[in-house]
Amino acid sequence: MSFRAGILWLFAIASVSASGSVLASVEVSPRPMPRPQQSVEQRAPVPAAAREPSPATRAATPTPQATSVSARAAALAMLAPASSLRPNARPSGLRATARTSAPTPVTGGSGNARFDAWLRDFRTRALREGITARVFDTAMAGIRPDNDILQREAHQPEFSRPIWAYLDSAVSQARIENGRRALSRYRTLLGEIEARYGVEREVVVAVWGLESSFGELRGRTPILPALATLAISSRRADFYEEQLIGALRIIQAGDVDASHMVGSWAGAMGHTQFIPTSYLSYAVDFRSDGRRDIWSDDPTDSLASTAAYLASHGWQRGQPWGVEVTIPSNFNPRLANTSRSVGEWTRLGVRPQRGASLPRSGEATLMFPAGSRGPAILAFQNFRVIKRYNNADAYAIAIGHLADRMRDGPGFVASWPRDDRPLSRPEREELQQHLARAGHYEGDIDGRVGSGTLAAVRDWQAQNGLAPDGYVSLALLERMRR
Repeated sequence: MSFRAGILWLFAIASVSASGSVLASVEVSPRPMPRPQQSVEQRAPVPAAAREPSPATRAATPTPQATSVSARAAALAMLAPASSLRPNARPSGLRATARTSAPTPVTGGSGNARFDAWLRDFRTRALREGITARVFDTAMAGIRPDNDILQREAHQPEFSRPIWAYLDSAVSQARIENGRRALSRYRTLLGEIEARYGVEREVVVAVWGLESSFGELRGRTPILPALATLAISSRRADFYEEQLIGALRIIQAGDVDASHMVGSWAGAMGHTQFIPTSYLSYAVDFRSDGRRDIWSDDPTDSLASTAAYLASHGWQRGQPWGVEVTIPSNFNPRLANTSRSVGEWTRLGVRPQRGASLPRSGEATLMFPAGSRGPAILAFQNFRVIKRYNNADAYAIAIGHLADRMRDGPGFVASWPRDDRPLSRPEREELQQHLARAGHYEGDIDGRVGSGTLAAVRDWQAQNGLAPDGYVSLALLERMRR
């Protein structure tokens, strides 16, 4: 070792020692693909390869916390009923090489002064949170902003598809048939996963189908440059920095190296599109081969991880996600979006549509995803669990309905109001302004129809003698203009 290399090596050791523990903390992100709260009526989920994750289903992404070795082991043991979430051994081909010299500290050189300044500050944070200088400097060497991702981030679609258009694509006949073929091809594996985690195989395959078209569209974007670019360009910079630290922890643990960590441009990875923090918390090594491998062509660990995630959030085996129902003509419209037991709904005259049946027990919420002119659905606990994977009603309905169709269940009986059109951004902003003036809305006037806007819509509807279904439409906006 040369004198200069020796000095650099001592500097790297000192940097790690000063940063405290180098153990990766256990993330407890509650979902694999956090996404923005969306209006089921107006806003269908963006395809996995082009969406921006967000901390939906929770107010904010939890701050990573370093844990002790014992606490980490205890947390991991709780997350997997039948197998450890951590690999038993570092995978072959990724073993550490002899440390003959330390890599050059990453300090910039991208040609973008703003990015270089951010990178230097982020390196300090990453080392403070347990990433070793060697891992950081090796993985982040040569990283620079990705102009393609900057373009994607800057040009998000202006209009969202209505739920019926989204379901036409998400639960198309081709996807149903491809799902049935996947069920047949992976019958043995899916049976083992279902037996271990108690999540029906059709649901797991439905997630696979919507997230990556059964593994065909997993994404080939290098994750580290993508997350670094989003960390300096997105309005949700803190979230992407957290995901980038999570990605470095995965590399540091030896599950994959930086060159093989690929996925969607927004940071989701694998067959079922896990973000890094969710991978750290919920991915499983189903075959106990030493790796939680969601990147390979083999979908085993991805499918098992999806089932483990759903099970950990309260999946109830044998219960439906939702049931299409009919309501009596004298039904009180103010009962929309309220929750009651199956028995109470039955006493109120709610009945399953033909070809469907209600469970004998359980609590359900009455939903009108396209307003009173469209289908009515009683949504159960498993619907809420699916929303922990993606917090959009349209997505959860699509997953549940696709699973039903793969097992030869019926399509929706009631018609969708296909003559409605989504509101443009200026129209959505105008709607928020009307709600704010009426005292129902206190959020930003940004045209984003999330939970706050929907709650305000329901309040306005109730105050003005309309069914409080929360459905945002041009007819509603025109009524507000009067």
